[in-house]
This record gives sequence, C-alpha cells and structure tokens, in this order.
Amino acid sequence: MVFIGIDLGGTNIKGVLVNEAGEVLKQHYIPTHDDPESRWRKNVLEMVRYFRSYWQEPVRAVGLSAPGLPDADNRSIAFLPNRLPGLENFIWEEYLDLPTFVINDAHSALMAEATFGVAKGCQNVVLLTLGTGVGGGLLINGQLYQGLAQMAGHLGHITVNAQDDECSIVGLPGSLEYAIGNYSIERRSRGRYASTWELVEAYRKGDTFATYTWLASIKALAVALSSLINALSPERIVLAGGITLADDALFGPLREFLDVYEWRPGGKSTPIVQAYFGDMAGAIGAAGFALKMVPYLK
Repeated sequence: MVFIGIDLGGTNIKGVLVNEAGEVLKQHYIPTHDDPESRWRKNVLEMVRYFRSYWQEPVRAVGLSAPGLPDADNRSIAFLPNRLPGLENFIWEEYLDLPTFVINDAHSALMAEATFGVAKGCQNVVLLTLGTGVGGGLLINGQLYQGLAQMAGHLGHITVNAQDDECSIVGLPGSLEYAIGNYSIERRSRGRYASTWELVEAYRKGDTFATYTWLASIKALAVALSSLINALSPERIVLAGGITLADDALFGPLREFLDVYEWRPGGKSTPIVQAYFGDMAGAIGAAGFALKMVPYLK
C-alpha cells in the first residue's frame, strides 16, 4: 500500500508518496504565497493528481496536515479563526475522491516520528516542536491522543512562570512558548537579538547577557519537560523544530538542567531525543496518520 501525505502551509504545500515501511517514493512542492482559497484548494488537488499519475497504481489514502483543530472524525479542520479562509469544515475526502484523514500540523510531526522515525515502536511519547512558537503531540498506548475537541498536545501553552504578565494565545500567563519560542526573542532579549539563531551565536561566543537569556529559556524548557515526565511518564521525549538545530548549545545545557529537575526513581531517566525528520515531517506524519487510520475505514 502507498499513501499520500500533504502538509498545507501558508507559503507552500509539501507532499510525499510513502509506502508502509516509511520509504519516501516521491516528494513534491507547490508554492502558495498566501493564495486565495480557490487556488490552494486546487493546489492540493493538483498535488494528489501528480502523485497518482506518477505511481500509476491505487493509492490507499491521503493524510493532510494543516493548522487548526480537526473535527471528531478527522475529516476536516473544525476550528481555525483568522487564517486560511475556507479551510474550516471543508471535507477534503469528497474533493480529492480518496479517503482523506486531516490532522493538526504539530500532531503530524509526532506521527512522523512515531510511525517511521526515532519513536517508532514506542507506545507512550511526548513531542514538542520548538520554533516560532511551541507545539506538541502525545502518543498514548500507541495512539495519537487528541482529546476533547482535538485540543490535546498544545504543550507550548503550559505555564512555567505564573507571575509573568505575558499571556499566550489561549490566555495562560508565562507559557513555555513565550519562554523559548522565536516569536518572543526580541522582547526577552530587550531588543538585542532578532532571532534565536542570533542569540545562540552570541551565547557560543561567551556573551554574558546572551548566556543569561539563553540558559533561562533552557531552564524553563527543562522544568516543563520534567513536569511532563511526572504527569505522563513517557518512554521518550522528542524535540523537533528549528531551535533544535542549535544542537549541543541546546541539548548540552538541557541535560544539565534535567540532572537537577528530573525525577529519576531507581536511577531511570527519560531519553530526550532530537527528531529525525525535518522539513518534510508534516507531510510524512500525515501519511503515517493515514496509514494508522486505514483499519478504521468501512
């Protein structure tokens, strides 16, 4: 069986053709540049037709990764205010003429790792995406946990400092997303750095203020991870997203903070690993989600 995975973003659409073993048989990109609704819908359809023409054999299902909260049956995005007009409640299966499963974009990153990547074979996994903001996903008993109204996994919106006046988009003060997300770096650095990349470069050079700012962010991340470990006791935690490209500048201090804060009964610690998939994780995870959902097709 082969599956199509599509990642619908604001600037481009990424697609992959994947088999059951996770081999990427073909990949494709279509720029969108904030196209109007009619255009990006047609682009998704064009992507599906491209893969079907290339493969020349039946495609079992499509997985579609998109921002927002899916409906209860993962047939459409049910909630996404003020972005991609026309996406809410649009039934893709009818439009694409293939079984289509819709998944939140952060959840798709988890499914990429759980189905084909560094969390393959694990039953209980936490994934966080560290980028402009902080997203996440939960795998419980081998299944993506979406929760009531598909809201589960918004791990960037857990509080690490309840006294902070800065509130996240869901209204919580002192969120993990604010503590380490790239969107807040100028405010957190008092205007000294425009990006996390600039902050990390200054940290590597030994700048005192950069060191303080960066390590404060990593401490917040370590406290958040330790809290998640206490609550969920996962087999491993996967970190994905652009900030993880800081490599040892991130993972070195993070290990040291976890040595302080992580509860390790009997000396057991939770592995913290870097995601395997990068730019195509959303599309690959969407295909992996479709693979997992196929047994539920009528």
